[in-house]
Amino acid sequence: MNPNDTPQIKWQGRHLTLKTAGRWEYVTRNNISGIVGIIPVTNDNKLVLVEQFRPPVGTSVIEIPAGLAGDRPEFNDEEIATAAERELLEETGYQAGKMKLLFVGVSTPGLTDETVHYFLASDLQKVHSGGGDSSEDITVHELDLNNFEPWVNEMQSAGLLIDVKVYAAVYYLRNHLSAKRGRS
Repeated sequence: MNPNDTPQIKWQGRHLTLKTAGRWEYVTRNNISGIVGIIPVTNDNKLVLVEQFRPPVGTSVIEIPAGLAGDRPEFNDEEIATAAERELLEETGYQAGKMKLLFVGVSTPGLTDETVHYFLASDLQKVHSGGGDSSEDITVHELDLNNFEPWVNEMQSAGLLIDVKVYAAVYYLRNHLSAKRGRS
């Protein structure tokens, strides 16, 4: 692909658009202002994860809480940090006392143009049981980082898939928490 190739729309659905640029095909999301991923850690250093069925892979997937900003009319002017707070509360039932932007990165640059804003959520307070909005069926998991490998093996043995962002979250937290302990 030449960087000067003008993208052409090949197909457009309600949520996704398939585009080409030169010989490259990729998808974009329609009607959003951003994407958030949240790494929520409880006061006792547990990582909060979500599990939900994902039709493209035909099974349930363990993921970090995540979602879209500006995807519904009532969220048109929503700030990215506000979307992260809302998604965390909707999916997990936790409200964050602190929400810190860690970095912005691409998710699958060979397939989509989307970038994700990753936040660390801490000082969590459980407000409700979570489970997502009316279009979602989410199970919430609280994972002790010291038990990560056996837990992941158990989930995989049960037929679940693990989103690669979970591994990144665990890596970040293990390094962040150990560095924090070293400064104490």
